Amino acid sequence: MQQRLSEQATIDLHLHTTWSDGRWTAADLLVHVRERGFKLIAVTDHDRVDTIPQLQDLAKEQGVAVLNGVEISAAWRGQMADVLGYGFDPEQPELRRLVEQVHEGQRANAEEVYAELLRRGYSFPERERLLAAQGNQLRVAGDCGLLLLKHGYVSSWREALALIRDAGYREIKVDLAAAIDVLHRSGGLALIAHPGRGLREPAEFTFYSPELLDRVRAEVAFDGLEVYYPTHGPELEAIYEAYVRRHGLVMSAGSDSHGPPGRLPIGYPAWRCRALLERLGIAVEPEAAAADS
Repeated sequence: MQQRLSEQATIDLHLHTTWSDGRWTAADLLVHVRERGFKLIAVTDHDRVDTIPQLQDLAKEQGVAVLNGVEISAAWRGQMADVLGYGFDPEQPELRRLVEQVHEGQRANAEEVYAELLRRGYSFPERERLLAAQGNQLRVAGDCGLLLLKHGYVSSWREALALIRDAGYREIKVDLAAAIDVLHRSGGLALIAHPGRGLREPAEFTFYSPELLDRVRAEVAFDGLEVYYPTHGPELEAIYEAYVRRHGLVMSAGSDSHGPPGRLPIGYPAWRCRALLERLGIAVEPEAAAADS
């Protein structure tokens, strides 16, 4: 039976848990969104699709509708171009191999950075407590940055990032075209994540202006953009909305929440993502029609 949502149903299609770099477990996230009446979410943990069967089991227990999702660490011509994938088959072998390649590379680099920090004389007696939610495992080099912050070696994330880079942090990413190709062959859609984030954070993210998007689109067949994002603002949202409509693409909406004490999930109305949801087999209807079905 086709899933149906009302136009005003609250959704959030960009969320993270401790399975990647989030600060809360999938179970805690699901309780949070259920208690606040979210009708559909997507957990888009970085480079993880192996956790989706477990996530769906937890979601059924909580009565929460969860769309298969992932955020793949990707790059286009040396520039960050992370990709949000939706509605794919998580068991597709090529997709599993691609994300595992990234995930394993990031874990190995995190261990390298940690070892270098220890060699330089840093110590982290609170590691077990601070990383308890992820089984005391280093997932990405950013975990080393967290340890530096919490142990008082640096006073800001910018300082932490500079220090872990000096200790050997490097980005582990796959080619954008390869990521999108494997998502398509897995039955999913591929959207450029937070395309406007680099406008405010140019040191860490690429700003995808319409002109740069044209250059990417000439080489890579992405399906849409994450138009609605907390740091975009109305003016940038309007620019991306116009771009999506002009080129027949789809748009998504997501908070990029990693859990407390940071940003929490945001309840976007489903009508904003109508084209995306309907391509994934989810009907978005006026309130009365959705209530009757």
